Amino acid sequence: QVQLVESGGGLVQPGGSLRLSCATSGFTFSNFRMNWYRQVSGKERELVAAIDSVGGTSYADSVKGRFTISRDNAKNAVLLQMNSLKPEDTAVYYCNSYIWGLLYWGQGTQVTVSS
Repeated sequence: QVQLVESGGGLVQPGGSLRLSCATSGFTFSNFRMNWYRQVSGKERELVAAIDSVGGTSYADSVKGRFTISRDNAKNAVLLQMNSLKPEDTAVYYCNSYIWGLLYWGQGTQVTVSS
């Protein structure tokens, strides 16, 4: 059974940092691309960052230079280090992956950037 569980969200002041983690199970983690999305209420989910099975990364223009995605294949986890956070980064953050023909999502973790 594939499971994705995000953690690490919270309230942070502008300019601060957070590190999100997505713990996974039920599949061979190292073989699959992993993505981080975010969603603001009333808007579509936005792809924030992705990492493929060999460590290649890509980012939305809005987070380039501030966010870093990485993976720990030993722990079956994908991380999102978020620095220089802005109020517009406030959203629910989700990890997902397309595994064996199906799209899986975690439950999300809330990130709020506010003074």
